[in-house]
Amino acid sequence: MSETHRQAAERPPIKVGLFVTCLVDLFRPSVGFAALELLEQAGCVVEAPAGQTCCGQPAYNSGDPKAARAVAQGLLDTFEGYDYVVAPSGSCAGMIRYHLVELFADDPEKQHRARHLGARTHELVSFLVDILGVTALSARFEGVVAYHDSCSGLRELDIKTQPRRLLAGVEGLVLKELKEPEVCCGFGGTFCVKYPQISDAMVSNKLRDIEDAGAGTVLAGDLGCLMNMAGKASRSGSKVEFRHIAEVLAGTDGTPAIGRPNR
Repeated sequence: MSETHRQAAERPPIKVGLFVTCLVDLFRPSVGFAALELLEQAGCVVEAPAGQTCCGQPAYNSGDPKAARAVAQGLLDTFEGYDYVVAPSGSCAGMIRYHLVELFADDPEKQHRARHLGARTHELVSFLVDILGVTALSARFEGVVAYHDSCSGLRELDIKTQPRRLLAGVEGLVLKELKEPEVCCGFGGTFCVKYPQISDAMVSNKLRDIEDAGAGTVLAGDLGCLMNMAGKASRSGSKVEFRHIAEVLAGTDGTPAIGRPNR
């Protein structure tokens, strides 16, 4: 029995609502299945409620609190009754955890519910390490990888050591640190749409850092960052591959890399 399975067997069942996120649902469902696998391995009872939609972050970041509030109302209802809400995304988890409460400043009852939801919401890898105490996973990945720290995960949720701790136990994986792992890749949600030239310069710098590190694969905890970097790599003719960390930790990395066609 692996250490993760032993810890899970000793822990009372935890009911988790999996917030899949828009990008995972629409572009990379394998990340959602990997998150489900990891949570179940850790002993959680997991559900992905059918009524979930967006976290409201695009509208919120674009200065449309009315639209963001309408979406947030749905989250309050959909994720009632779960011990925790877990998302394979630092930016979505940060939105729910810290910003939903701001949308209901004029409604004390809903603001209380938003605060309660935020307190129960965590990003996937930090939930495994910080809340469940997972220290090792039975995973294997052959190759040299680099890890990109997403802005929201790092700066809002203090996610830095947790992914590296789990990756250290993956058989065959060699982790090479970037020179600037904490520098933004240029995605920033709507930032890359509003300021495309600046965004392109930032992701170009990121790709150079990756190639200088000699990594064949880049992992991260936010699909938006991964898709942005993978798109630039594809346009530049780079052979670097991009995957969500959950796919590697769950051993479901057999799917094509992000931005690569099925073979």
